[in-house]
Amino acid sequence: MISIIAAIGKNRELGKENKLLWRISQDFKRFKDLTSNHVVIMGRKTYESLPKKFQPLPNRINVVITRNKNAIKGLINQTTTIFCNSIETALDKAKEFNNEIFIIGGASIYQQGIKYADKLYLTLVDKEYLEADAFFPEYGEFKIVKEENHQDEKYKYKFIELIRHF
Repeated sequence: MISIIAAIGKNRELGKENKLLWRISQDFKRFKDLTSNHVVIMGRKTYESLPKKFQPLPNRINVVITRNKNAIKGLINQTTTIFCNSIETALDKAKEFNNEIFIIGGASIYQQGIKYADKLYLTLVDKEYLEADAFFPEYGEFKIVKEENHQDEKYKYKFIELIRHF
């Protein structure tokens, strides 16, 4: 199964200048719980935006998509990270591990990968971010199968799971 996991604002906002727009501890926990012991696919910029202590993400097989060979020279020796030059190659490599595959960003990787996705795990943050420069693709071909409302000291948000409807 190919899944996508993301946290987005009211207008599908993902981030600004390769950074998240919010920090929600329950969202990070959900991300960790869902993706641990699975394959995660991400773009190089997303990989580089991770705190150094989480490069590669622990307890996961990390697949990084990049066409910039120079950018990965210092990373190439990492044993739990696979580098690919396209979403298709990344998915082929990930399928070798016979596990749920999670596409974890960024925006262009979501855009390329959504046509392959069977399931979406979204955190919908009840906020607009006018300063956002990265957006999640349209996902109208998916239907909600599970929804949980949450609130912390800063945000109202909901966790939703969607499956592609045929």
